[in-house]
Amino acid sequence: MFRHIVLLSWVEDATEAQKAAVEAGLKQLPGAIPELRRYEIGPDAGINHGNHDFAVVADFDSEEDYLVYRDHPTHQAVIADAIKPILAGRAAVQYRL
Repeated sequence: MFRHIVLLSWVEDATEAQKAAVEAGLKQLPGAIPELRRYEIGPDAGINHGNHDFAVVADFDSEEDYLVYRDHPTHQAVIADAIKPILAGRAAVQYRL
């Protein structure tokens, strides 16, 4: 198994509609990319100050399956159309389970 984790921070003036568009776009990915084995996304709970605003945790059978997801046109469209316009910061890690 192979895991990919991403933490995103939004610009100050990101609207609720823009944030909702990110979530909606990401939610469509499991149906479009069969290589995803487990996929969890969601906004920060707002309990601790200074956290990132949104998280993605994705599991794959292999590194190759992760690369399919990473480069998939539907995934790339969500990044370009919904995420990048409001992105202030990003942290990511991939590791073997």
